[in-house]
Amino acid sequence: MPTVNVKWQKETFQGIEIDTSQPPIVFKSQLYTLTGVPPERQKIMVKGGILKDDADWSTLGVKDGQKLMMIGTADEIVKAPEKGPVFVEDLPEEEQVVALGHSAGLYNLGNTCYMNSTLQCLHSVPELKSALLSYSDNVRGNGVDQASHNLTVATRNTFGELDQSVRPVAPLLFLQTLRKKYPQFAQQQNNVYMQQDAEECWTQLVYTLSQTIMSETSEPPAGPMKELFGIDLVSRVHCAESGEESLERESVYSLKCHISHDVNHLHEGLKHGLKSELEKASPSLGRTALYTRESRINELPRYLTVQFVRFFWKRESNQKAKILRKVDYPLELDVYDFCSDELKQKLQAPRQLLRDAENAKFGLKAQGKASSSKENEGSSSSAGESSSMDIDKADSSVRNKQLTGIYDLIAVLTHKGRSADSGHYVGWVKQDDGKWIEFDDDNPSIRKEEEILKLSGGGDWHMAYICLYKARVI
Repeated sequence: MPTVNVKWQKETFQGIEIDTSQPPIVFKSQLYTLTGVPPERQKIMVKGGILKDDADWSTLGVKDGQKLMMIGTADEIVKAPEKGPVFVEDLPEEEQVVALGHSAGLYNLGNTCYMNSTLQCLHSVPELKSALLSYSDNVRGNGVDQASHNLTVATRNTFGELDQSVRPVAPLLFLQTLRKKYPQFAQQQNNVYMQQDAEECWTQLVYTLSQTIMSETSEPPAGPMKELFGIDLVSRVHCAESGEESLERESVYSLKCHISHDVNHLHEGLKHGLKSELEKASPSLGRTALYTRESRINELPRYLTVQFVRFFWKRESNQKAKILRKVDYPLELDVYDFCSDELKQKLQAPRQLLRDAENAKFGLKAQGKASSSKENEGSSSSAGESSSMDIDKADSSVRNKQLTGIYDLIAVLTHKGRSADSGHYVGWVKQDDGKWIEFDDDNPSIRKEEEILKLSGGGDWHMAYICLYKARVI
């Protein structure tokens, strides 16, 4: 192998061996280690011109001891950072929360995963946190009992701790106030606190907050909980035998997904849940008769809660048994099918605006004016966008955000086990940046979106018990 000397700027590098069995790019790499000039910037003068990366050494006539000249500029020397690396654990705690991108976990205080998962899911609603922040420690609304007031304050304080801490939070005060307000959560067996039903905890907490958090601007006084979670139903109650028919109205805080052998999807379960049979006294027949009750949604909330009715009372074992059947649920839920004719009419214009905004995002033309559009039947689709679209700017003339009947999944509360009063509950919450966090008590961990759709049941793994959807508005 010939040995050459290479002159670069004011320096001369002597005795550099050239392996002529390798292409010139290897020689250039040697020079890069000596000079810091990247191979693509090197211009090496040889017989016939500038040395090319794939040239044949045998045609260049390079001789032992030959002097070559190289032209080229070296890369800048990387300067040492002014500040050394800062590890997350060394940051102030409030900055650690931002760096982690999610709130803290909750310690299990003895079969309290039902409570922890409920708190983590409800904590994902920013409007609820805002309403709690304005709730006073000292002033109770008319008719609010002390236990309800204390539970509301404890909820507010626990949410605050979750937002400000990176270390797991011990919700001891919340647990004490919950048990004082609802003694069933203090049940013990062999001097050990028993596991409880997360749906019951969710329902009782939402009901309590609906009674305590009131809006000062509405007449008569109403609470933000109704706007956030309340669902108004209008029901047609009909007796086929007597021909009697009546309309009934009620407000609820969740829809029920009833599970049977022919229910494979949330949409089917909701349809079953809105239709039922009941026996009651018939004035015209003078005796008990069978009535059919068919309900439709007449007013939608900002956040739609769906409960999978997975537990039933089993007399043989004297406990709540679990329906393990797989029921798929979507990332995007359209409830237009379940709305009353009156509400469907109100939803038509916002839904057309939503479609136009989505079409514009993908460079498609608008389909026509919202006022002249004819609404097709709604549907549920797991292939829809998994995150809420930022389309509020699509029409600046719409000052107040309007509901569209389309919702995006933001939280799932799951249960693992065979009975509601045993097993384990976990909360799965979507973050602002689109990633999902599994809140397994004091151990939060990042999960992929496809993992969330696998929580649909069919075995002994975690399965959805409560789903929380956020309205897509325009």
